[in-house]
Amino acid sequence: MAETKPSAAAKATSQSKGSGNAISYLAPILCIVGGYIIWRFLLGNSDGFTKPDDLGGFWPSHKGPKDAWSRMYEGGIIVPLLIGALIMVVVFSIERFLTIKKATGTGSNAEFVRKVQFHLANKNVDAALTECDKQKGSVGNVMKAGLKKYKEMISDSEKDTEQKIHAIQKEVEEATALELPMLQKNLVFLSTLTSLGTLIALLGTVLGMIKSFSALGEEGGSGAAAELAVGISEALYNTALGIGTSSVALMMYNVFTTKIDTITYGIDESGFTLTQSFASQYK
Repeated sequence: MAETKPSAAAKATSQSKGSGNAISYLAPILCIVGGYIIWRFLLGNSDGFTKPDDLGGFWPSHKGPKDAWSRMYEGGIIVPLLIGALIMVVVFSIERFLTIKKATGTGSNAEFVRKVQFHLANKNVDAALTECDKQKGSVGNVMKAGLKKYKEMISDSEKDTEQKIHAIQKEVEEATALELPMLQKNLVFLSTLTSLGTLIALLGTVLGMIKSFSALGEEGGSGAAAELAVGISEALYNTALGIGTSSVALMMYNVFTTKIDTITYGIDESGFTLTQSFASQYK
């Protein structure tokens, strides 16, 4: 039996996928590290406290925050995780925006499909292929793959019309299977952060409340009540940051899924256009 070797396109796709996965796994780690750096060296800058702990190392015990940013530092070690999650939302939102913008291509998908329909009605497949090159998006890529098979089926005298249409449909489906994963890639991070941000924030708030009530139980008196009020205020910074992160993640996730649905509809319309055109032109 002859050995089957992967095509150059398959190798390129595999290499690109492996590289993309590496970046996806590395980005969250870098975002968390960046969150810690912001928390430790910006929010936790000793100049922002009346009683700084210059020898605190990884987690200095600064006291007496001078402003709201410094008070956020006292929210605890959960804060850098939340800052990292917010950075993650920003990073993956930018990455998805650039990818989906490229996949959208140039011009209107509806206008592109109408132009292709016009050329196919005039049996000018080459002109339709030229329109695909101008579109430069996922819809154009799928349409181009289908048109190549369309052109091949015109000169195929061995298959009947039903078999030719099936061959075109299969080519469109294969091209679609290559395009859709690229559009949906990394959206899982945004969908996860939508709920995870709030849960992490709740954890930080609960830890802060435990710490505050422990201080109240140990000390008692009006001084402890004041310390409790400060502790609750600090704990709620976790809640505010987590809710803000989840809100941004949810908003961006909905924006991107809507854009992907629009592209997917254009791809489906492309496949329908090709099969209907061939069925009517080459019975």
